[in-house]
Amino acid sequence: MKDKHERIPVVEVGAPPGLSRRRFLAAGSMVALGVGALSATGLEASAREALAREFTLLGAEAGNTLLVLARDIFPHDHIEDRYYRQALAPLEAQAADDAELRQLLAEGTAALDELAGARFQRPYAAIERESDRLVLLYQIEHGAFFQRLKGHLVTGFYDNKEVWPLFGYEGSSWEQGGYLNRGFNDIDWLEQDA
Repeated sequence: MKDKHERIPVVEVGAPPGLSRRRFLAAGSMVALGVGALSATGLEASAREALAREFTLLGAEAGNTLLVLARDIFPHDHIEDRYYRQALAPLEAQAADDAELRQLLAEGTAALDELAGARFQRPYAAIERESDRLVLLYQIEHGAFFQRLKGHLVTGFYDNKEVWPLFGYEGSSWEQGGYLNRGFNDIDWLEQDA
């Protein structure tokens, strides 16, 4: 086993003629920006559409609306869509046996898309700006559809143990003796004087 302080030799590769290090780095950063923009738009949208197709009962269009709506109700930019889909899955499963709930979800997503179409000439999930979507949510926030979805998501999303580490929550501690001996003084986030 190697000593942990032993240096690994670095192999240097020459740059192609006419390409300085500065130009190479500039070109690389432009490629990274392009890939970042692509992933933020095209790849994110295609991933959301793939998740939306998993809504077998309600359909992909309603599923896409529900995913975007869930993100708008509980916005966390660093959380992937799949966690929102996991939170919505039990609601769809419940709707399979509950005709009233199925109708509420179908009519609610259709009405939201209709509001979006009247104001922005596109379905709710296709509206790019969150602030524009929120204008529509303020119009429906007291209705049964919005309240049912919000009520379900508050537990369906935040009770998901896979999401907890993404928020820095370590989970319940009482089973392990409480927080007094398990992180009560964890203040690694606070700068300390040396």
